[in-house]
Amino acid sequence: MSVKFLDRMSPRKRGIIYLLLSSFSFACMALFISLAGDMPVFQKAFFRNLVAIFMSYFILARSPEKFRIKKGSMPGLLMRASFGTIGILGNFYAISHTNMSDAMMLNKLSPFFAILTSIIVLKEAADSFQWAAILTALIGAIFVVKPSFLFGNLGVSGDDFFPLLVALIGGISAGIAYTFLRKVTLNGERPIIVVAFFSTFSCIALIPFIIFTYQPITLQQLFFCCMTGVSACFGQIFISSAYAACPAKEISIYDYSTVIFTALLGLIFLGDVPDWLSILGYAIIIGASVMNYMYNNGHLRFKKS
Repeated sequence: MSVKFLDRMSPRKRGIIYLLLSSFSFACMALFISLAGDMPVFQKAFFRNLVAIFMSYFILARSPEKFRIKKGSMPGLLMRASFGTIGILGNFYAISHTNMSDAMMLNKLSPFFAILTSIIVLKEAADSFQWAAILTALIGAIFVVKPSFLFGNLGVSGDDFFPLLVALIGGISAGIAYTFLRKVTLNGERPIIVVAFFSTFSCIALIPFIIFTYQPITLQQLFFCCMTGVSACFGQIFISSAYAACPAKEISIYDYSTVIFTALLGLIFLGDVPDWLSILGYAIIIGASVMNYMYNNGHLRFKKS
């Protein structure tokens, strides 16, 4: 997906704009998931991907290369789709069962896990500063999750703890998925192919789970599920275009604008207000991201190990 005035920009500026558009799209997606109410997470994920299939296939049908997949892309596409599906299920479950902005913040730990995965997949070794940033972000995640064995009466356990743990697992999976997204786009694969393959794979993989957990839904729930799919499709197209335009280490910090968009939408439409421990966790995670971003772009000078 390209716009002529964006094509005239530098790759970094283009990547930033695409990532901001993606962040707003995913924030809208989170809102529509919450508004869909009580229904199985597998159905929510299925509708999200079904809409993305129609939209991405329409775009591909009008493109010169149609549905052609580049040689060597298939293993990376499969890994991106597999971990992406796990990430979606974790994120959707958490959004449906806990504070929307908490769930999205834990999902936004994905860049740190992308760094870890890149060490193995892309041979992009992290240095001591990046390891410190990862550790700091994980400490921030602890403040968001708030396990009761660490925070006592201020912490959460049982039914409140489980969705946050699932959100964390979703963030890990998303980080791994984005590493393989970067890998296939470096191989020259088109972002829209990544979206179409991921959506198709997810829908097929979810069918057995839907059969055993299906429950009827209202027209209003169907509408919100479809809007989830529309928002998610635009989000995937924009984020794929962003990482195809520019390396993650240069622009990933802007992905955290999702948390701001999500918090604002949650406050306006759902009345969600994060507690002070969550806000502290947000600050730690975003602070670690800012420091890592500045370091990667040469604004901070430390001796690399």
